[in-house]
Amino acid sequence: MKRYIIIIVLFIIAACRPDISGNIARQPEIFPDYKEVTIPCNIAPMNFQVISQEGNSWMAEVTAAGETVRIRSCNGLISFGKGQWKKLIGEGGEMDIQIYEKREGRWLAYQKFNMHVADDPVDPYLAYRLITPGYSLWREMSICQRDLESFRETRIYSNSQGKGNCVNCHSFCDRDPGRMLIHMRAESAGTYIFHDGRKEKLETKTDRTISSLVYPYWHPSGHYAAFSVNKTNQVLHSTDPNRIEVFDEASDVVVYDIRNHQIMTADNICSEAAFETFPTFSPDGRSLYFCSAKAVEPMPEGYKEVRYSLCRVDFDPSDCSFGQRTDTLYNAAVQGGSVSYPRISPDGRFLAFTLSGYGNFSIWHKDADIYCIDLLSGNTSQMTALNSGDVESYHSWSGSSRWMVVSSRRGDGLYTRPYISYVDEDGQAHKPFLLPQKNPKKYYDSQMFSYNIPEFIEGEIDLTGRQIADFAAEADKVQVMYKNND
Repeated sequence: MKRYIIIIVLFIIAACRPDISGNIARQPEIFPDYKEVTIPCNIAPMNFQVISQEGNSWMAEVTAAGETVRIRSCNGLISFGKGQWKKLIGEGGEMDIQIYEKREGRWLAYQKFNMHVADDPVDPYLAYRLITPGYSLWREMSICQRDLESFRETRIYSNSQGKGNCVNCHSFCDRDPGRMLIHMRAESAGTYIFHDGRKEKLETKTDRTISSLVYPYWHPSGHYAAFSVNKTNQVLHSTDPNRIEVFDEASDVVVYDIRNHQIMTADNICSEAAFETFPTFSPDGRSLYFCSAKAVEPMPEGYKEVRYSLCRVDFDPSDCSFGQRTDTLYNAAVQGGSVSYPRISPDGRFLAFTLSGYGNFSIWHKDADIYCIDLLSGNTSQMTALNSGDVESYHSWSGSSRWMVVSSRRGDGLYTRPYISYVDEDGQAHKPFLLPQKNPKKYYDSQMFSYNIPEFIEGEIDLTGRQIADFAAEADKVQVMYKNND
């Protein structure tokens, strides 16, 4: 009896495959371009749209881990069921995808393509800010979190829950959703730190610093956070392909002592002779990396002459002190270009940074690409597979050091979208894939916001936007103090 049941089931499965009368001598055009990408073993279904002007019906035949799934579509959208997808990615390995297209009553077969399912999972959540391109319209923006194992997106905070204020500079300590900070401007202005069940609203501008604290990066201990203070301006170009130019007229690096509400700095990271910005701690907490450029005057006339090198100083977390020597890992004057946004893999092996022709606000520079320094060998190389002909910046590592997310304008040159890339043990990036959506073509065609500063986090943030808004409206500010360690 069991034998007959098996035969019947196999017959039904085989009958689902159409009669193929010809071949198309190429792979199908699909959106997003998921062909030959490496994906995590816990990612949401990689739904995609077949782009064709000739077909009127489609079928995908997907084989992986001994499972074969067939999906029919009348509009070109190949959408996986949750159970189907889990079976396909459950054991890793290769996923072979065959697309069939019906044209004028005949079924034709495209050439196969595949996705490689890595054994390495990705952190389950991604946090980011959604904002209109240009950063000048404050009416609607929000900080969101996305469950990467599904399509569920929730708002951490929307400025509509407050008084339409600008909200930015979200950051997490070692991807911990329970240790977060954000910055607000205009109404309820201040730096907000949520950690260990505590909430603090800080006034971080002092009479010794040129601005409030921006560009945060947590020390792995959770006791400190590095920031820069920046005198920043923005201009619009009428003819330059880089539509927007953001530049600093002055900037310094400081470290904030969370327990003592104190700003600490030193002469080699805070100098009138240089612009210092984008601080980053090493995973062991013993080094502070930052970008430094020789100060240029006058500004903005000399903005294209500003080029940032990548530097490092020792940091002692026992007393928040800094080493006397400054090491230069990438010398802009010698090697060319300008460095911004250094980020070190959690295993301490690789340092990724953005390199562009000049300046530090690379998210609007079309030549901005991601480079990588092997901190063991000292070798610097371009992460070629990760880059495109447009902007790549605002990158972040996963906790395993095997995945990187980057904001890219490669789609249309206007909106930044999050792309995720597998980075192997040798620091080589693999072809990135666009953040999956339930109906990706419909979603991205109608999504009028850029993804700003995507960061992996290890779980869901349990704070609500309403809680943040109420605290912002009601809490008194704590004034931080300034101390120079020299």
